[in-house]
Amino acid sequence: MAHIPDGVLSLPVTVAGWAGAVAMTGLALRHMKEEAIPGTAVLAAVFFTVSLVAVPVGPSSVHLLLSGLMGLMIGPATVLAVLVGLALQALMFGFGGFTTLGVNLVDIALPGVVVGALLAGPVRRTSPTRAGVIAGLGAGACVLATGGGVALALALSSPDYVPSAKVLLVTYLPLMAAEGLITGFAVSFLKRVKPDALAGASP
Repeated sequence: MAHIPDGVLSLPVTVAGWAGAVAMTGLALRHMKEEAIPGTAVLAAVFFTVSLVAVPVGPSSVHLLLSGLMGLMIGPATVLAVLVGLALQALMFGFGGFTTLGVNLVDIALPGVVVGALLAGPVRRTSPTRAGVIAGLGAGACVLATGGGVALALALSSPDYVPSAKVLLVTYLPLMAAEGLITGFAVSFLKRVKPDALAGASP
């Protein structure tokens, strides 16, 4: 699961996560445009909702992230959407934690921002079908990067977590496929009916 709870990570990993989260949030706020606020709010609500639905996979569970889709739609503002969603989930449902909020934000939002920056151009320039394929592959890469980030944070916190981290990575494989399909169909649809919805990641 991408939401690491309180009391699991070591102090150095927690501090590093918060440092990365603060830097990312600062950059996102600097690049935030007023006209992007409504879309960011909507995607924050979508992320908040879908990531509360966890599906058991083996000894762990997974949930949709949609970070790749957010990266293609709102670019760096993905950080703000995920931050709001994570904070509300921790506050209202005890999902994740406050001390681990920084690491969770980096693990989930950073892959989406990177994918948005790398693939927004190709997605905008190509046909809806090809855009869907590109976006789907990018979304799968986001899930893999998030799983790798969670596993790395656990492994760096304690050697005792290494076996669990390896199992966790395996549980992300079906999520990669599901997230890729959902994002691919969504982007292909948006390219046909509202292509400007994918312009939020433009420089």
